[in-house]
Amino acid sequence: MLAGFANIGKIPELKRRIGMTLILLAVYRIGAHIPTPGINTEALLAYFRAAQGTLLGLFDMFSGGALSHLSVFALGIMPYISASIILQLLTVVIPTLERLSKEGEAGRRKITQYTRYGTVVLSVIQGFGIAAGLEGMMGPGDVSIVVDPGWAFRIITVLTLTAGTAFIMWLGEQITEHGIGNGISLIIFAGIVAGIPNAIISSVRLMQAGEMSLFILIAIIVMMLGVVAFIIFMERGQRRIPVQYAKRVVGRRVYGGQNTHIPLKINVSGVIPPIFASSIIMFPATVANFIHVPWVQSVAASLAPGHWAYNVLYVFFIIFFCFFYTAIVFNPVDVSENMKKYGGFIPGIRPGRPTSDYIDKVLSRITLGGAIYVSAVCILPTLLISKFSVPFYFGGTALLIVIGVAMDTLSQIEAHMLSRHYEGFLKKGRIKGRRG
Repeated sequence: MLAGFANIGKIPELKRRIGMTLILLAVYRIGAHIPTPGINTEALLAYFRAAQGTLLGLFDMFSGGALSHLSVFALGIMPYISASIILQLLTVVIPTLERLSKEGEAGRRKITQYTRYGTVVLSVIQGFGIAAGLEGMMGPGDVSIVVDPGWAFRIITVLTLTAGTAFIMWLGEQITEHGIGNGISLIIFAGIVAGIPNAIISSVRLMQAGEMSLFILIAIIVMMLGVVAFIIFMERGQRRIPVQYAKRVVGRRVYGGQNTHIPLKINVSGVIPPIFASSIIMFPATVANFIHVPWVQSVAASLAPGHWAYNVLYVFFIIFFCFFYTAIVFNPVDVSENMKKYGGFIPGIRPGRPTSDYIDKVLSRITLGGAIYVSAVCILPTLLISKFSVPFYFGGTALLIVIGVAMDTLSQIEAHMLSRHYEGFLKKGRIKGRRG
């Protein structure tokens, strides 16, 4: 593996892409510490320390700590993800968007443009909700979090947060185009990883104060390592459907006749379902946290991590998006038609409709198992916080995202090296990302 990393420096294009990715991620982390005007930062930080383990703590984790400082990147990338969800759902029900999605690159650019507009609209709504809610909040000692409440503060906050989200969206697109890996996923990855040092320090301090025993801390570490191994094992798991191609005679040459397979991954959708599910729950719950109306506060409390309503909704949305995203990225009918076109067939299954039905049946079963696995892993943080009083929101959801994004990025780096006849990270086999 060390030799594989050493080969990166021998490929100028790959070295440039990795360098560009690191620079853009550094810009994102710098922006996460630039505060929005008119905020008492110390009072806001004290308020968020008391919100660890709640939905605000989860949102703060995804934003890389930007929300607890109310920096220019406080909204993070979640408005963009929410807009993407809305556009993908509308693509299924609106014929015009469905036609655009099938028009290739031109249609994709148009949908991306609509997603950007939707991101701005959602950012304005969320930014106004946060600004209005902060005006009525008090830190320890009844210190007002907003220095000078009023419409001037609300307008400046909305403009600042919306511009910050638009800039993060642009950063993600630049990483995807000029860097390595998926830009949006890497930004979420950077935000989660940035919170690890503070989580470790908080745990050590609790242990020194006697609020957490050494046994519990070791048990949590062992559990996290076990979850990491389990996630890697499941993410590399796949069901292989055998495919045989008939021999074809073209002139004096014989083509085909080989045996191959269709690899169906257990978790085709990757980290998309937990991210989408978190985004959907966060949007109304975050705004509700800042609206001081009794029934709204009760709704926000029911959507807090650890509450049964939150767990049920979270699992439901994860399972839904596992099936929804898998249906978008993998079409059994197209696979069946392509196999039939080139003389391929599944042994024991007739070509055409029976083949597509068989693939769809196998894929549905695998997706159900993958959805249950993702749901189980993502509910883990709630159990850790409620049972062991873990002082940070870093568990199954974060581990799944971190490991998944790391595997995808490493697989892309390895693909660059292998395409230029350099040895990859592993001498035997390849790192299988979610595109494998």
